[in-house]
Amino acid sequence: MQTRPPRRRVARAERERQILDAAVTVFSGRGYQNASMDAVAEVVGVTKPVLYSHFGSKEGLLLACIARVRTELLEVTTAAAAAADGPEDMLRRGTLAFFSHLDSRKPSWSLLYSEASVSQAAAAALEGIRAQQTDFIAGLLAVQAPGTSPQRLAGWAHVIVGACERLALWRGAGPDGQPRTSAADATEYLMDLVWTGLAHRPS
Repeated sequence: MQTRPPRRRVARAERERQILDAAVTVFSGRGYQNASMDAVAEVVGVTKPVLYSHFGSKEGLLLACIARVRTELLEVTTAAAAAADGPEDMLRRGTLAFFSHLDSRKPSWSLLYSEASVSQAAAAALEGIRAQQTDFIAGLLAVQAPGTSPQRLAGWAHVIVGACERLALWRGAGPDGQPRTSAADATEYLMDLVWTGLAHRPS
């Protein structure tokens, strides 16, 4: 009788990555409310109890997907800003990294925005991402305008985050399903307005 080769044991971190990838695919394709944990488990190739052992519940899995987006976004924007040469380049690189990351993780962002309108937990998680990016941008702006009050810096950062979000939603809603414009062009649209004001602000 032929014996089966032993199944390769998957490290916990790798298994969680596989589950999150599958959850994004299933949730974004079917909608969170209509998707089942059985469907996610089938895509991963594990039993449903494995999903619960890692994430506790279906909502816990959704929030873990959003948390990964938040972590990745901070990583890419921080890396982009760190490579910049001067304040203007810092803002441009950070903005371009934001739009480019949305393009590379489109299903995750589609899931986030669609579920934020119906799920209180997802809406709170989206607000957490906005707050994270607002704090990050306020720090970048403080470099350009030292001595500016924290409240004014926060106000500017909220303007930029809001503009980026609306611009991202607009460019992602092209009639053919493709972005209306490139990440680079969207970045320049933002810089046209934001940097014009900041660059000419009296010291």
